[in-house]
Amino acid sequence: MRNTMDIRDTYGPEETYEVGKELAKQARPGQIYCLDGDLGVGKTVFTQGFAMGLGITEPVNSPTFTILQEYEEGRMPLYHFDVYRIGDVEEMEEIGYEDCFFGEGVCLIEWASLIEEMIPENAVWVTIEKDPQKGMDYRRITIHS
Repeated sequence: MRNTMDIRDTYGPEETYEVGKELAKQARPGQIYCLDGDLGVGKTVFTQGFAMGLGITEPVNSPTFTILQEYEEGRMPLYHFDVYRIGDVEEMEEIGYEDCFFGEGVCLIEWASLIEEMIPENAVWVTIEKDPQKGMDYRRITIHS
């Protein structure tokens, strides 16, 4: 069972970016952040902010077709996974996920609920949700431990 740590309401992509950036400033080596939300909620924008919070300035895009993108230039490596297209656990093993999960960097995993059985218990879960009644750019970001 996850406990809610924090709920943030954002009203534009810039604010979603800033929440990611702020969270990354607290990140420590070996942490895993699981990012969930429907298509188009801002997972990539959040991830771009997270990368900037680690000091990564190169362009960050969702690794939908490569599954894993590594960024080494920040204060620690960022292992950015997009597991939307993962068919089974063996595919994660083929890309060497354990080296990332238990390495010296921080992992950010988009669509993490698809591989939830592989995620360590101490992971931080971040859910991004829309509510069109509050505006097209509104997002609720819930951070669980």
